[in-house]
Amino acid sequence: MSDRQILQAMSGLMAGMFVSILAGTVVANALPRIIADLGASQSSYTWVVTAELLAMTATVPLWGKLADLYNQKLLLQISLGLFVVGSLLAGFSQDVGLLIFSRVAQGIGAGGLTALAQVVMAAIIPPRRLGKYAGLFGAVFAVGTVAGPLIGGVLVDTSWLGWRWCFFIGVPFALLAIVLLQRTLKLPSTRREAKIDYLGAFLIVAGVCALLIWVSLAGNSFDWASWQTAALTGGGVVLLATAVLVESRVPEPIIPLGIFRNRTVTLTTVASLFVGLAMFGGTVFLSQYFQISLGKSPTVAGLMSLPMIMGLLVSSTVAGQFISKTGRWKAFLVAGGVLMTAGLGLLSTIGADTHFGLLSLYMAVMGVGVGMLMQNLVLAAQNDVPASELGAATSVLSFFRSLGGTIGTSVLGAILANRVAAEMSKGLQEAGVPAGGGSAGHGAVPDMTTLPAPIRAIVEHAYGVATGELFLVATPFALLALVAVLFVKEKPLKTTSGMERLAEESAAAAQNTRTDPPRTSAGTSSAEPAETT
Repeated sequence: MSDRQILQAMSGLMAGMFVSILAGTVVANALPRIIADLGASQSSYTWVVTAELLAMTATVPLWGKLADLYNQKLLLQISLGLFVVGSLLAGFSQDVGLLIFSRVAQGIGAGGLTALAQVVMAAIIPPRRLGKYAGLFGAVFAVGTVAGPLIGGVLVDTSWLGWRWCFFIGVPFALLAIVLLQRTLKLPSTRREAKIDYLGAFLIVAGVCALLIWVSLAGNSFDWASWQTAALTGGGVVLLATAVLVESRVPEPIIPLGIFRNRTVTLTTVASLFVGLAMFGGTVFLSQYFQISLGKSPTVAGLMSLPMIMGLLVSSTVAGQFISKTGRWKAFLVAGGVLMTAGLGLLSTIGADTHFGLLSLYMAVMGVGVGMLMQNLVLAAQNDVPASELGAATSVLSFFRSLGGTIGTSVLGAILANRVAAEMSKGLQEAGVPAGGGSAGHGAVPDMTTLPAPIRAIVEHAYGVATGELFLVATPFALLALVAVLFVKEKPLKTTSGMERLAEESAAAAQNTRTDPPRTSAGTSSAEPAETT
């Protein structure tokens, strides 16, 4: 494919990715208003957030496996269709039950987009040329991440629109993506007999959901040391162990365990898990830090993350161009690991009085590191697996990155809540305020506009100290990602696309079938006389 044809085909992919990112970011500032309007509880608030994340993370491996068996363009359009249905149901929801159900549908669609976009890129673009296109997806990621909270805030504050448009706004982009994919993306339709491993799929989804529900709710809805923890963790481990047993025996496993014999896949998977833990787990609380500790509005808080997003965008674009020109990629992975670790370490020093210029520098360092790591981990894995396993390898990396982000967000969120409570209690005690004063209890996020100045200073200090500690906890995980990357062996980037490699592999398999003599029922070649008794 020429560069023009590739860009045309990528237009639908980028529209789909923008929809997926927007779904997760546009409701961030609207959720308090949504929950209040629907008369729901704090636990419902948690489930509205968790439902989409659970569905997306758990279904990514399934979409990846389906991509190896069926037409990838059709699967992309189905995932976009699911997203449209979920968005419309969410927008018209009159109770929180329907809203949570609709978020599950959105999550399943987003899981398809997350897995399939990178699979299709690998199918149409050779690894050697893939780097320079990664910057375009970095731009889409940056725009969706920054614009989402801003758009959500404007929609909620506009009386004649309201929070329902936070869900409706993604529908036209999803429909546009479906049309663009139909018109521009040309993929061969592969037809082969395949058996879907329904038991393995159920066990994987059930086991992952049990563990994700545990890390999402532990410390909030129940204690970390409780019977609920024992039931969810024990059940999740048993389900996943059974899934491994099933996957090792079926002819068409959802996650082919054989791909983990590939050193590159194993190491990049481990690195992706730790990148998710470190990056998502640490940065998800930055917006809260901006609003509570620094006293900024939601709109300004969204803009303050620009240094990190710009660092990510520039580094992914520049690194991609160099990789496409030179064919060398490991140096960028190592540099990304070093910079991400350094950025998190620097962010661990922040507090309520940190100057924004210094904060911007720290965020930019981390953003540059993440930009060099995320897409290039996928590139390294895709370059080192057979074309028939591109979907499985890509989805495994996406799955573990999302899993790491979910675990990191939940665990670090619990650490943040405990640290804030301790710092606020200490500050209130030193100020002579009775225990429970100043909205310090019950893990509630305080409304800063209603607090008197002395109490507000205590709260700002508490959130500043606690957020810095979060980055300190996240830093070792980034260091572990760097260690995993150091052991990845650099291999030359292939110059043929996934479709071309698949055609070559299929032709080679057919040639082997023709040259191998047929076997008799006794297992001997028909060209040789069967052994007589």
